[in-house]
Amino acid sequence: MAANRETTDQEQCIIPEKRRVFRGLDNAARTPPAKLTPPPSWRRLGAGRSGRHHGEHYRASPHEIDMVNAALYLRRPLLVTGVPGVGKSSLAHAVAHELGWGDVLVWPITSRSTREHGLYSYDAVARFQDVALEAKQRELLDLQYRGRRRPWLPKHARGSATASMPDIGRYIKLGPLGTAFLCSEHGKPRVVLIDELDKSNIDLPNDLLHLFEDGGFEIPEIARLPENQRSARGRISVRGHDGQVLYISSNGRAQCEDFPLVIITSNGERDFPPAFQRRCLRLAIAEPTEDKLRDIIKGHLGLDLPKRTDDPSTSEGQALSLLELFLKLRKDKAVATDQLLNALHLFRQGIDLTPAKENRLRQALLSALSES
Repeated sequence: MAANRETTDQEQCIIPEKRRVFRGLDNAARTPPAKLTPPPSWRRLGAGRSGRHHGEHYRASPHEIDMVNAALYLRRPLLVTGVPGVGKSSLAHAVAHELGWGDVLVWPITSRSTREHGLYSYDAVARFQDVALEAKQRELLDLQYRGRRRPWLPKHARGSATASMPDIGRYIKLGPLGTAFLCSEHGKPRVVLIDELDKSNIDLPNDLLHLFEDGGFEIPEIARLPENQRSARGRISVRGHDGQVLYISSNGRAQCEDFPLVIITSNGERDFPPAFQRRCLRLAIAEPTEDKLRDIIKGHLGLDLPKRTDDPSTSEGQALSLLELFLKLRKDKAVATDQLLNALHLFRQGIDLTPAKENRLRQALLSALSES
């Protein structure tokens, strides 16, 4: 134990003392810690709508622009493939942000995701618990008043211990895809992101085929309602994925006015059925070129890196050396663009990550995404 402590004491922190928020001191009150600075633009929360900090700095290539426009004109889903960190999800936020089409409705896929998860959920347990609670309350009132008038109850409920079924719409919440179908208007569709579809079970891509063709779906729980429980207005209010109130026909059919823009991402970990691919337009996003990386760095960090520098000791020269190191590493192993942005953000905080000497923190930030 003592040996481990001695080894730790001999190591040097990469982050200078004046920049440390956490210091690992026995007595933390010795010196005031550094003030925690604001997060980088790509890690800010709640600072605007429509994916402001996800999409406003995205630099789309001409081919990406063409494919997004083709998907919009043809009302077809866009299947976007590429290595992790190349900007597949950011493309969806960039489209919604530029066109002012509201927040992106995100459906993150797992191995347990089903078609219904994307469309809606129905909390039957909560509904019947409310029925049982209402029946119990009526029963207690009957025992208390024994048939006497209870003016605060509806006329049809007085003297009865039988509870009526509450409005079913209170227990239905639409998923991201279901919300996109109901919110998409003519000329102003919503953007829905089906993220990492290659993580799904083998059946999900085929289960989505008819949705992409028909632009609608049925909620059986509403369709099976008896006539005395259907809304007199011919529609039932439900909650959307983003909390807004939406309306579905009392026959249980939800139909969009216009197809939403569906962007599906894949890391290329599996192949999709031909029938599914036929219904999608396919876009493969390549790793950003050096010039595009410079644009991304300028957009996110405001750093305008030169092509070359005669003085590598300057701030610009040191930042340029990190970019050059990243490009060199990328030739041999998988690294993501946001790893470079992370390193440059810390560099701007006064933390030396230049490749002039061995640096454990830099190695951790720019480590390969896969050892293979």
